[in-house]
Amino acid sequence: MDRAQKEKLVEELGQIFESSGVVVVSHYEGLTVAEMQDLRARMRDVGGSVRVAKNKLAKIALEGQPCASIASYLSGMTVLTFSEDPVAAAKVSEEFAKDNKKFEILGGAMGENALDRAGVTAVSKMPSREELIASIVGCIGAPASNIAGAIGAPASNIAGILSTLEEREAA
Repeated sequence: MDRAQKEKLVEELGQIFESSGVVVVSHYEGLTVAEMQDLRARMRDVGGSVRVAKNKLAKIALEGQPCASIASYLSGMTVLTFSEDPVAAAKVSEEFAKDNKKFEILGGAMGENALDRAGVTAVSKMPSREELIASIVGCIGAPASNIAGAIGAPASNIAGILSTLEEREAA
């Protein structure tokens, strides 16, 4: 890899650290190619990505970034999983780590906040963007259905009373 390629890679990594909602740093020593492809597919399904980069270049890309403190995790065979959704990469990484003991999560960053191993686990348990949107839509839709029910209730009550009166008169 020549100098221009390294500079381009550092720039790409800098963009990843800057624009991602969450970045998870993990060791992947011993994973097979098929297992790595499985991780990549899982991340792709949630809109995330997986990146293996030289630790030295990643550390250079972290200089001046708000999450520069995660540079201490960059030693050995490390892989970066990241996503714009602040929860997706952490969820997929946690699920993958449960299935593959060779995949060890070290920590990560969420915006300006550095995360240790427990922090990544805590983030993975948070609801995703889609889950939050669904719950907000549910909250917005509930009052409308309550209003429709309240408006319709008196009419059905009156209809019930009238049918009861008719039955009494008929008897």
